Amino acid sequence: MHRLRSLLEDHPDIWGSGLVEDALAEMAEASILMSISDGQDLPDPDELNIPMTSYLMGFADSIGELRRFSLEALRSGDIDVATEYLDMMEEMFIVLMRFDYPDALVAIRRKQDIARSVLEKTRGEAAVAVNSKKLQDKIVDLSRKL
Repeated sequence: MHRLRSLLEDHPDIWGSGLVEDALAEMAEASILMSISDGQDLPDPDELNIPMTSYLMGFADSIGELRRFSLEALRSGDIDVATEYLDMMEEMFIVLMRFDYPDALVAIRRKQDIARSVLEKTRGEAAVAVNSKKLQDKIVDLSRKL
């Protein structure tokens, strides 16, 4: 981060354009997902040496990636793993909703809305998968009894 700042010192137009913040948000998202994947605690912005706003945006985007993980687990038939990802999504969403800033400072509201939508869809798909599994198990039980 220090090197990036020094490289862009003479180019405040690039630094303030949003390109750098977007790239740092992507880095935060990747770091968060790696820590989840490795079963570690989430990194904090200081550890990553990035601004809190970039971290917050990456954190919000991580919820959408966890949806992909959950759906992949559902597709593979692993409902328990899918539910674990859903639980993580819900916990992260609760944290995300604690932030209430004017859009002029941090454009977080749109990310919150997207995270809410993604969470609700995933919740619905997980519920369908759980109920389908229960129904399938009952059918198997009944067929064994016949």
